[in-house]
Amino acid sequence: MENDFLKVIETRRSCRKYKPEQITDEELKAVLEAGTYAPTSRGMQSPYIVAVQKKEVLARLAKMNAEIMGVTSNPYYDAPTYVLVFAPSLANNPVQDGSCVLENMMLAAHALGLGSCWIHREREMFAMEEGKQLMEEWGLPEGLMGIGALSLGYPDGESAPAKPRKPEYFRVIK
Repeated sequence: MENDFLKVIETRRSCRKYKPEQITDEELKAVLEAGTYAPTSRGMQSPYIVAVQKKEVLARLAKMNAEIMGVTSNPYYDAPTYVLVFAPSLANNPVQDGSCVLENMMLAAHALGLGSCWIHREREMFAMEEGKQLMEEWGLPEGLMGIGALSLGYPDGESAPAKPRKPEYFRVIK
């Protein structure tokens, strides 16, 4: 079965090296809108998406994440855009809802020729006082938890080919 969408899924890879140029506003909007169409528990649309392109804030986020990770490098791989996803900690399925948002955005980014990589440690970052202060500055409601983030930009280089799929990855029970 050949299908363009299935090809997008099969060829998407995590990008860990980005060109310094910023993505266009149209590309960013398309990626963000794709996130808004992710399925959410009870259709509540509980996640919040925050795109960051301001250099000072990018540096602050990279520093926070690196400290938690215990490294000095940039965990967001110096991408020109970070996209953060939050959800109410008391929502029915905050991690699942936010994860669907992140996946939709990664697939949309790939379909547009952009690179992305799922970044972790936002849960810890935004549980800290500094993270809570940032959420307040961004006008987000209280009670949110960080779910994850994407580094986003133009890939600098070719994607690696897909690893072979493990045998017996799935089963069909009839």
